[in-house]
Formats: sequence, structure tokens, C-alpha cells
Amino acid sequence: MNHRDYRVKSDRPSSSTESGILSEEVLVLVFESINWDPQLLCLTSCISRGLRALAKRLLWRHHCVSRAPKMVSALANSAPTGDWLALAKLLCYCCGCVPNRNFRVNRVQPGHLAKETRFSKTSGKSFLTRTCREDTLYISDPCEHAVEDSEDYLGVYRGVFRGFGRSRTRECLIRRQVELEQQIRCPYCGERVWSMTSARLVPRSASRRLGTNEEGSLEYFVCLNGHLHGSCWLVPLSSDEDEGGNLEDDDDDDDADEGGARGSDEEVGRSVRENGGWLG
Repeated sequence: MNHRDYRVKSDRPSSSTESGILSEEVLVLVFESINWDPQLLCLTSCISRGLRALAKRLLWRHHCVSRAPKMVSALANSAPTGDWLALAKLLCYCCGCVPNRNFRVNRVQPGHLAKETRFSKTSGKSFLTRTCREDTLYISDPCEHAVEDSEDYLGVYRGVFRGFGRSRTRECLIRRQVELEQQIRCPYCGERVWSMTSARLVPRSASRRLGTNEEGSLEYFVCLNGHLHGSCWLVPLSSDEDEGGNLEDDDDDDDADEGGARGSDEEVGRSVRENGGWLG
């Protein structure tokens, strides 16, 4: 029997024989029905090399589009760097915080799956110096982490540049001959990173956006592929301030909603960290 007679025709340039799946479209429909659950995508990637390749080439792309369609469209139109797997992880995974020379915390704060995250290019402008304001940076709202034996809250945020290879930020880093960090890697793609604090490219507007005003209260890194991750100390708000505050509206904001994830936050986060589905 010739199996090729039973394959669903596809307009995609890639061949389904690479993954060993007779109908990639059926698999896409299955994951669409479960809202592109990232935990199940990770587990599927661990089944075989073929499924792992298929997930990196196709399934994670669909996952990204379903989570943040406007942002992904803008990134795709500018020839995105990295891969869909790295972008998928950035959309739904808070990387936690590791102490470094510019930002001190008592202990490592572990990463976890973020159920819902808003990414905004309006907020991203606050993280760019005046000479780099022409760049487009999508940045997330900070994810709050309670710190043991402290009343302070740690904020962890992440983001991605549009067309980083042609950005003013990259040009400025290279022109200043800023050295890449030796011990820190991008938690999303594994590339080396620049410290924006060491590069003196952290504008005051970033502190105002995050609500941190003390020296040494924030740090963020940008990798060779344009992924950003950082941490800050959040200023506690009174109840009046919390109720009266309003976020700046932006038609190009995108919510990366992870409502389809199954299991508790700890279980899902553990699966994301431990299984090979996130690995490049």
C-alpha cells in the first residue's frame, strides 16, 4: 500500500515525511482544539526526533500566533531572529532571577509558566535611550515574585526587539565595544548577552515605568538575537494608588494568554524546565 495516497496535501514548503507524520494538518487541528497547551507541546517534542523537529518548525509557530498575533505579525514582517521555540518560551515563561554583579537578591528566584502576560511596544519605548527610540521593543509587564523574609517584591520582565540585527540599540552596543557577559546566557535562546546597566544604556524612564527609583534597583540584558530579560525591585503601592492606577493604552499591545495550560503552576513550570521541549 502506498502511504502517499493517504497524505493530506499541504501548501507548506516543508514535507511531512521529515517528521514521519502522515498529516501535519491533523496534528495542528488537535493542538488547536486544546488551545496550544505549552505543556503538551513540550511533552510531544520529547516523543521522537521527528516530532521534535516538527514542533520547532511548525507547532511552536502556531502557538506564538495564537498567543500574540499582532506582535508575532510585526516580528515576522521584520525577519525575526532566533526561532519559534525561543519566542514561544519568551511569550509564556517567566525566567525568574539569578543574582549578578549589578542586581543583588538573596537567592535564585526560579522560573515558572506565566498564565497571562501583556506585551507592549509603548512600554518598550521607556527602555530605550533617546538615540535608540526609533527601535521597536515589545516588553512585558513585570511578573511579581514574593521574596522570603522581605516585604519587597521582585519584578521579572522580558521582551523582544523587532529587527534587532538592524537596530540602533545593537549599533550602539557595538560602537561602544561593550563586552558580552561571561557567565550569563539568554534564558530563551541560549545566546550570549549584553548587560544594559554595564553598557550605561538604561534610561531613567525605565525606572519610572517599573516604579523603581533607587540606584541598583533594576537590571536587564539583551542577547544577540534581541531577546530581553531583566529584574527590578517593585515599590509597594498603597491601596488607593493600586485602585487608581491606569495602564497606558496601546492598540498594538498583545496579551499572551496561557489559559490552556493544564495542571498547577508548579507542575507546568517543572515540566517546562525539565523536559526537552524547550531546548534548542
